[in-house]
Amino acid sequence: MMKNSVPNSSLALLSFSALGIVFGDIGTSPLYTFKTVLTLIDGHLNTNAILGSLSLIVWTLIIITTIKYVYFAMGIDNDGEGGILALMSLLGIKLHTRPIIVAMGLFGAALIYGDGAITPAISVLSALEGLNIITPSLSPYVLPLSVAILIALFAIQFKGTAKIGKIFGPVMGLWFITLSVLGLWGIIQHPSVLKALNPYYGLHFLFSHGLKGFLVLGGVFLCVTGAEALYADMGHFGAKPIRFAWLGLVFPSLVLNYAGQAALVLEGVPLSDNIFYRLCPSTCLIPLVILATIATIIASQSIISGTFSMTRQAIQLGWLPRLRITQTSCEGYGQIYIGVANWLLMIATVGLIIGFRKSDNLAAAYGIAVSATMLATSALLFIASREIWNWGILKTGIIVGTFLIIDTAFFGANLSKFMEGGYVPIIFAVFVYGIMLIWHTGTKAVAKRLSEVVVPINTFMTHIADEQIARVPGAAVFLTRTSEGAPSALIWHVRQNRALQKNVFILKVETKSIPWVKSSERITLKEIYPNVWRAVASYGFMERPNVPRVIRQVISKKALALDDITYYVGHARIISREKGKRLPTWIGKLYAFMQRNALHESEYFQMTPDSVVEIGRQVDV
Repeated sequence: MMKNSVPNSSLALLSFSALGIVFGDIGTSPLYTFKTVLTLIDGHLNTNAILGSLSLIVWTLIIITTIKYVYFAMGIDNDGEGGILALMSLLGIKLHTRPIIVAMGLFGAALIYGDGAITPAISVLSALEGLNIITPSLSPYVLPLSVAILIALFAIQFKGTAKIGKIFGPVMGLWFITLSVLGLWGIIQHPSVLKALNPYYGLHFLFSHGLKGFLVLGGVFLCVTGAEALYADMGHFGAKPIRFAWLGLVFPSLVLNYAGQAALVLEGVPLSDNIFYRLCPSTCLIPLVILATIATIIASQSIISGTFSMTRQAIQLGWLPRLRITQTSCEGYGQIYIGVANWLLMIATVGLIIGFRKSDNLAAAYGIAVSATMLATSALLFIASREIWNWGILKTGIIVGTFLIIDTAFFGANLSKFMEGGYVPIIFAVFVYGIMLIWHTGTKAVAKRLSEVVVPINTFMTHIADEQIARVPGAAVFLTRTSEGAPSALIWHVRQNRALQKNVFILKVETKSIPWVKSSERITLKEIYPNVWRAVASYGFMERPNVPRVIRQVISKKALALDDITYYVGHARIISREKGKRLPTWIGKLYAFMQRNALHESEYFQMTPDSVVEIGRQVDV
């Protein structure tokens, strides 16, 4: 994890590395953004409309990406981590009343899953559509090639990207330089296009074209898809390197390229063509298509990796079922693979390509997911400004309120495309959000049900002494979800075996609302009865629990000579009866299904199978 302050010697290196991880999505937006805007303007195209559209794009990049995310949002971090879930967790620490915060954070996160499916589809399709410019005879191959490339990309995820990831930075650096050169060439053809840097042209276009001007915002917004990634990836590089890369290379390259595309339109390039590729001389088209395809693959990889990271956060925070998480490299904690998320994302992405067939059609589905996420982030930033920075209502209203107004306008413009495909990410998000709520609600119901039958530990240990239960050599670790009483696995073990190990550890694993927990604060230990300890192992939402390692630390701390350690894990079999039910039947059944298919605690907590005893019991919810 990187902090916001980094030595100057490593700033350039970190900024260069960030090019390949952070800026892939926003960096490939020129492939389709201006083309989409021109389609929306159709019928009202003139010099003022072209300059107005470019002005809106440039100032959207300035206000949303530069001011809101690069400077404002990155000033509010959760122990160095950014992103909507980290922000939600941070506010959860500060505030006691959290339902609205949780709802906004979770639904915003759920929308990012929709973005994770659409970004690879629209990016790769847009890049390969350059084949149509080379020769129309290649047009039939765009769709199958896009599908093949993305299937291959998802298929190799389990191998990790640590090795090839080292070339991501140089490739994206070359991509941004190429964007700049192409844009400069276009600007030279029509230098007056630079007048669009004046916000007057954007505002004039917006307010003089009525509904048409408002709807064009839906296309303009595509220039900032990927801005959320700058905030979410802050934990990997720190705010300073991301700011340095954005202002030093990425932002100027994007502005130059968009201006170059607008200049070509002013010169009279046919709108039926892909304006981006028309910036390139015909002799260089093939290398440009290849470079664009590689850049979109890198952008897709960044989105996929980000989806894995967010899934891990949601699991650790208790909002998703436990899934198998594979560390693909020892070089970085962020190098992980989650099979279920990978294959579901692949099915969704390929389905979108086959269903929409062209990047123009996908643009409608794309903007609504990202604009809704940004609106949720702005709402959380409003609360954070008041509660964390202690800003007054006037200052917060002027600064963050402006973000909220702009984000609401973009969301409204994109909402107009709901029936054209915008419903896809919304349905996707509602599905993911529903899973999160059902899992969290069911888990709380189970914990409450188990707490109703708590036996005080002192009462239970006195019972053991009275019954003359045999105490055998070794140590037993009983996992529990509660902070009081004897675990049900302990009670069952003693009743069935009429014996108990001499040393007993009752362990609760809990996830804090911070990304990392210091090793010195990992364990709290209390002897609640002779040779019976209650321990709490705390982890951050970016960490994966390792119970055997924790127990070894406890044993070392207590200077105990224990080799024979057995872990007892209670496994609840969920049933949902009609009478006395705590959850609606359909929620209970769905939770039971997810619970049966979730990764077992023993595997998730990294216990070796030969040292684990699983004890099952029915729990009626």
